[in-house]
Amino acid sequence: MRDDVHSYAAARRERTSDIDHWLADLLRAACGTPYGRAGGAGRRGGAGGTDGPGGPESALKDAPGPPLRHVPGGVALVAVGSLGRAEPAPGSDLDLVLLHRGRDDVARVADRVWYPVWDSGIGLDHSVRTVAEAVAVAGEDLRAALGLIQARHVAGDPELTRAAREAVLAEWRAGSRRRLAELRDAVDRRAETGGELAFLLEPDLKDARGGLRDVQAMQAVAAAWVAAAPGPRVREAYELLLDVRHGLHLVTARGADRLVLQEQDAVAGVLGLLDAEALMRRLAESGRTVAHASDATWRAVGRLLSGPAPRGRRPLADGVVEHGGEVVLARGVSPRKDPTLLLRAAAAAAEAGLPIAPATVNALAVQAPPLPVPWPREARDALVALLGAGRAAVPVWEELDQAGVLVRLLPDWERVRHRPQRNPVHRYTVDRHLIETAAGAAAFTREVSRPDLLLISALLHDIGKGWPGDHSITGAVVARDIGTRIGLPPADVETVESVVRHHLLLPETATRRDLDDPVTVSRVAEAVGSRETLELLAALAVADGRAAGPAAWNSWKAALVSDLVRRVRSVLAGTPPPPVPALPAAPAAPARHGGGAVRVAGGVVTVVAPDRAGLLWRAAGVLAAHRLVVRAASAASVGETAVIEFSVMPEYGSPPDPATLEADLRLALAGRLDIEQRLARRARSLRRVQVPTAPPRVTLVDDASNTATVVEVRAHDRPGLLWRIGRAFGDCGLDVRAARVETLGAEAVDVFYVVDRAGGPLTEGAQRAQVRDQVLAALR
Repeated sequence: MRDDVHSYAAARRERTSDIDHWLADLLRAACGTPYGRAGGAGRRGGAGGTDGPGGPESALKDAPGPPLRHVPGGVALVAVGSLGRAEPAPGSDLDLVLLHRGRDDVARVADRVWYPVWDSGIGLDHSVRTVAEAVAVAGEDLRAALGLIQARHVAGDPELTRAAREAVLAEWRAGSRRRLAELRDAVDRRAETGGELAFLLEPDLKDARGGLRDVQAMQAVAAAWVAAAPGPRVREAYELLLDVRHGLHLVTARGADRLVLQEQDAVAGVLGLLDAEALMRRLAESGRTVAHASDATWRAVGRLLSGPAPRGRRPLADGVVEHGGEVVLARGVSPRKDPTLLLRAAAAAAEAGLPIAPATVNALAVQAPPLPVPWPREARDALVALLGAGRAAVPVWEELDQAGVLVRLLPDWERVRHRPQRNPVHRYTVDRHLIETAAGAAAFTREVSRPDLLLISALLHDIGKGWPGDHSITGAVVARDIGTRIGLPPADVETVESVVRHHLLLPETATRRDLDDPVTVSRVAEAVGSRETLELLAALAVADGRAAGPAAWNSWKAALVSDLVRRVRSVLAGTPPPPVPALPAAPAAPARHGGGAVRVAGGVVTVVAPDRAGLLWRAAGVLAAHRLVVRAASAASVGETAVIEFSVMPEYGSPPDPATLEADLRLALAGRLDIEQRLARRARSLRRVQVPTAPPRVTLVDDASNTATVVEVRAHDRPGLLWRIGRAFGDCGLDVRAARVETLGAEAVDVFYVVDRAGGPLTEGAQRAQVRDQVLAALR
């Protein structure tokens, strides 16, 4: 982070020493104690500036050695703020406390110290207190408490300083519940007002979220013995922020904290950086490091304030559990043996709305072996599930980034990592904009036929901004490479490449062309090529615009894009409807023999039984009760026999005993197993945290079949989902003639061909509405 940045740490240490010597001499003179050296106070009292003739630095040049710090009479000069932390920038004010033991002439002593400081032109915040008064003020005033926690003795009686610091620290620790809650409120208010340093065009280096004050707040928390002090990465980030502030003071010749646009190139120059973009990229990295550490610190504080977390470990995924409000690895699980564990843990954390424990993410980052290329499907599904968690994916993604994992998973990510977008349209760096867009796209997964490709395309749509040239063109090339790397089939790679290439087509055309001109719509339709790609582009346009910010997306643009999509869809309407699913070849043979049978072979469960209503959802309920996740399913009839094939995987741990599963399936088919009771009991044992997701969607597709009504169900996957949907059909008196069930990441995309009691499609409007309402009710 720091190799190419000029450091001013030595200059700050030297400035601290200069000011300390100067103040010590002022206090000694104020108390009537001789300097014991040539020069005297008069030479130091008329300082004309922080570095000019007569100031503290120039006055010290004539001093032969350090002054004596002891001053008779029971007074001590204490530095707080930047001088107390020994990090004053060239334009920093001084924040001083004069402690005393009830000395009668303390006002005169104070004046003889304060006036020379004022005369020097340095800003001064000062107070005069006894130790008891200092402790009392710190007990009521948060700012005073924070200053005295980090107070540093400058001159005078060190016992006074020690007594004040120890008393304030003791009060701070004893009242930590109240004081840390107060500090957390102050941190939150400051973040709301100042914004996030990493993503601001003109950040406030002190008060923005991820700025200097956040590190100081973490130090105050550590002083209360509630969390560890900031680690080396945070300290390094903090030093860079101090250097940028130091450079800003040098450039502006004043004490400024906001890095405005017109000063950024000059500040970059004094820090030895190429340009403003290089500076802002370093700032973004430091700000995000600090903000991430701050979040972890305040989680620790939250655990203190809310009391002990419930004991026990709750399974979330294979090898992953929740413990103490964080995601950790299950006992005995080693990251060294499972390259997909990292993404699986991340997906589980996002879906549960929980953070990954710092020790866990560090262990995964260090020990997990690299994923094979191309990725296995399990890894790709975990990535899609992570992105599909919506807003909950963002902090988990940031956790992976801070651990250095993302650039190992996706090497091309390095080119956009922390890359600033120095314009008022975008409110985030490129990499943060990409994950924000993917999180926003999760709200539209019900609107498209391939939610997995929507989420992946959203994550990659601006990946080309890490390369020169048109980012849509370069990004399409990179997206093709990444799609191949993560194991997408060639046809899906082409779709992602096309979406990234054309991700600006709809908003740019809608706002820059005449939509009433037939050429406009025909050219868009030609570029899009298919209704599937149009759906993806339409959803991505909204998610991209919203993630960019209000300057990039508004109701006017939304209306134009919607109108364009409607027109292009009409041009593409010649696409034939999807064919009725055919019976899979493998189960067809046992179906021809008739009778009922259950076959469990690895991750495939096949049910062959006499065709009757409710067969599909009853079998699905048994699978859910045995904690099996249905990744795909197909159902069809051969004569009087139904054949259902499920592709399943255990939700966590080892798969259930095949003999027990087969026995329960036979009981269910015979009507002798209470599936609802079994599922309810399991739901109570899981105690799942509800994370907000996009609402379910139920669509009756017209013209897709002449002999049945096609019902498409889109929902966030959860245990027993297929059972709930099927039972809703049964309650409506419908039979499922055929079905295709697929889970893409965490998204269930289920299509059912249903018929009424007479064996025909649904034609009455009231009946169609009842089916839609009944299924939606079952999904809530």
